[in-house]
Amino acid sequence: MIFDTHTHYNDDAFDEDREELLSSLPAHGICHVVNVGASLSDCQQTLALTKAYDFIYGAVGVHPSGTTELTEKSYEWLKIAAKEQKIVAIGEIGLDYYWEEPEHGIQKKWFCKQLEMAKELKLPVIIHSREAAKDTLDIIKDYYQKENGGVIHCYSYSLEIAKEYEKLGFFFGIGGVVTFTNGKKLKEVVEYLPLDRIVLETDCPYLAPVPNRGKRNSSLNLPYIAEEIARIKQVPYEMVLETTCQNAKKLYRL
Repeated sequence: MIFDTHTHYNDDAFDEDREELLSSLPAHGICHVVNVGASLSDCQQTLALTKAYDFIYGAVGVHPSGTTELTEKSYEWLKIAAKEQKIVAIGEIGLDYYWEEPEHGIQKKWFCKQLEMAKELKLPVIIHSREAAKDTLDIIKDYYQKENGGVIHCYSYSLEIAKEYEKLGFFFGIGGVVTFTNGKKLKEVVEYLPLDRIVLETDCPYLAPVPNRGKRNSSLNLPYIAEEIARIKQVPYEMVLETTCQNAKKLYRL
């Protein structure tokens, strides 16, 4: 069975065939999906998906690019939403310095507060970090609760930084980039990591793996990612599926 730890099935890219696609996933061996919030609207839609499909769970949180919409009132709503039965994590949260906005101070403020929320509610965190390696790691070391667990989504940094997150007990979300010809840095990280630290993710509709790179992504593409991990680590494909599924269940306590 295959576990997709990070999806965005509420995205407009699925509007034409969402129900048909989601209903087909179990027949293709997809046992669980976690739909991840990036905005307040996403979180509301994620809650609806968790109620519509038995195999879909959710995470609520606001992506760094959306932190300007957060207020104390909406933060309290997030905290209430996070207590819903099938919400299994806070995320995706973090820092993204690729764009100039939102201002870094705003991103840091709400990253810290959402980490505090996760600590209070004893939930794992889903971390988004882009071109903000040092600040993300520094804040996590100050606010992260190791026993609650967490995953570095779409890991994109060096092997040295991966070793720091490994020490903190994080899982690593590995998706389509590992299949890219220019994904050499991630391949090196995957080669180093113990298999029991890796979970599969699509980040769909984004980052479809080869041979479907550039197309709309979905959980149906997870076998390509698992095959590449198996090749890099020189282990059986079935072992990758089984171990990553168990890792995901441990991460999300399912």
